[in-house]
Amino acid sequence: LLLGMAMALIAVIVTTRRSSAVFVMIAAAIVAAMLITVVVVPTDVPLPIALPLALLGASVAVVGGNPLTREVLRLATKGTVRDGEHGGILLRSAREDDAAAVREVLLGGTTIGYLERVATTLTILVGFPEGLAVVVALKGIGRFSELASAEARERFIIGTLASLVWASAVAATVRLAIW
Repeated sequence: LLLGMAMALIAVIVTTRRSSAVFVMIAAAIVAAMLITVVVVPTDVPLPIALPLALLGASVAVVGGNPLTREVLRLATKGTVRDGEHGGILLRSAREDDAAAVREVLLGGTTIGYLERVATTLTILVGFPEGLAVVVALKGIGRFSELASAEARERFIIGTLASLVWASAVAATVRLAIW
C-alpha cells in the first residue's frame, strides 16, 4: 500500500507539472487497485506504517484531485469551457449583440477544490463521513448565486463530484487499510 500510494503520488505530481491524461489514468488505476485490495483482503497495518500511509494517502487525495477533476471537466465539456486566470471559468455573454463580452465565474475554484478535498479526506480518515454533507452544503450555498448559467452549473456539479469521488476513494482506501 505504501508503494502504491507513493507511485500514485508520483503520477499525480508528474500530471501537475505537465497535463497528461495518461498519468491521471495511471494514478486512478493504482488507487482503484488498492481500494479493491483493501476491500477484498483484510489488512492489519502496524502503527509505524499507518502514519506514513495516512500522510501519503492524504497527499494523493488532495493534490491528485486537481488534475483528475480538470481532465474529467475537459472530457465532459469537450474543451469548450476555458479556464480563467483567477481559478474560475470564462463564459461568453448570452446576449447576441454582446458576443465579445467574456466574464469569469466560479472564481477561486481551484483553491476551493483543494480545501474541499482536504475536508473530505479528513472527515473520512477520522471516521466522520457525515462531514461530507457539511462540505457539499457549504460549497452549494457559497456558489448558489454564481450558478445562473448552464455552463457554470454543469462545471460546478461535475467538478464537485469528480473531486469528492477522488478524495473519498483515496481516503477510504487508507481508512480501510488502517482501521
